[in-house]
Amino acid sequence: MQFMLLFSRQGKLRLQKWYVPLSDKEKKKITRELVQTVLARKPKMCSFLEWRDLKIVYKRYASLYFCCAIEDQDNELITLEIIHRYVELLDKYFGSVCELDIIFNFEKAYFILDEFLLGGEVQETSKKNVLKAIEQADLLQEVSYKEAETPRSVLEEIGLT
Repeated sequence: MQFMLLFSRQGKLRLQKWYVPLSDKEKKKITRELVQTVLARKPKMCSFLEWRDLKIVYKRYASLYFCCAIEDQDNELITLEIIHRYVELLDKYFGSVCELDIIFNFEKAYFILDEFLLGGEVQETSKKNVLKAIEQADLLQEVSYKEAETPRSVLEEIGLT
């Protein structure tokens, strides 16, 4: 996978993950072009399209479009399944995910994507394992936040009490 974009029906970019090195100018140009292309397509049209030297695979869930660019020899159906699995993970984590969950918890959406995909390749196929890793990271974050909140004396800090 070259990149994944999440954008709204209004064309607002909600999440972007690039797995190939490109300049910011090139990323913006690609994003603008693809968003316009996908939004211009009719709902009954195929979710695959050839664009430049890539294949674009997209799927609309509620008000969000999940759009991936893959290489010419990659399988479109597997990419569609990857998109669906990511939506299932978001749904399970947020409890019926919506666009606002992505907007206000974008760092969690990125974290879930990073637990699932690594370098544009599926890292973990098990939803249960991905959700377990996310849960453990949440617990670790919670514990370190509580520790930072609890005032301690200087002697406690260096382990002398």
